[in-house]
Amino acid sequence: MRVLIVEDTADLARQLTQRLEADGYAVDCAGDGEEGQFLGETEPYDAVILDLGLPKIDGLSVLRNWRRGGVTVPVLILTARGSWHEKVQGIDAGADDYLAKPFSLEELLARIRALIRRAKGHAAADIACGPVVLDTRSGRVTVAGEPVELTAFEYRVLSYLMHRKGQVVSRSELIEHVYAQDFDRDSNTVEVFVGRLRRKIGADLIKTVRGLGYRLDEA
Repeated sequence: MRVLIVEDTADLARQLTQRLEADGYAVDCAGDGEEGQFLGETEPYDAVILDLGLPKIDGLSVLRNWRRGGVTVPVLILTARGSWHEKVQGIDAGADDYLAKPFSLEELLARIRALIRRAKGHAAADIACGPVVLDTRSGRVTVAGEPVELTAFEYRVLSYLMHRKGQVVSRSELIEHVYAQDFDRDSNTVEVFVGRLRRKIGADLIKTVRGLGYRLDEA
């Protein structure tokens, strides 16, 4: 899963990035509204954390421009505590959730997980496919009840396929959602990760759909 952080406070952006990456996300950052708007329009994200008080273009304008342009990515806005009018304006402009500063990182992570799950059509925190269960809260993966150790990138690939289970995911789509913008992307590496996952969770769960990509399903 890939997340965009649009936040002009460098320390906060760094804290959010470190924690999200530790929890298995690919993360891009923008320090002003102009850059953030551009990234949101040109890159495929699974969720966005958007501060409203941004230089160059304010966060509310960025959000409105995205929605007018057809960008449907789930957006969590950050507001100053007590600024209820900003929350209302943000939600009316197309935000999916909001969080007042200062906030708990754990709460922010929980809200991001929920936004992504709902956008992919999942209500529960646990996502299951056959014997494989992904606990989105802890990042724990089990097969028939037994824990499975995955590398960071193996987890990102499996998490994206689990959230999209039953659907064909192209190789290019996988690459776009498991790597950050500045990462050296290699399509052959994705094939390696898929091969490793098959050995760890079962060879029959991840299907290769010739000429199209991969599909994770129980059948």
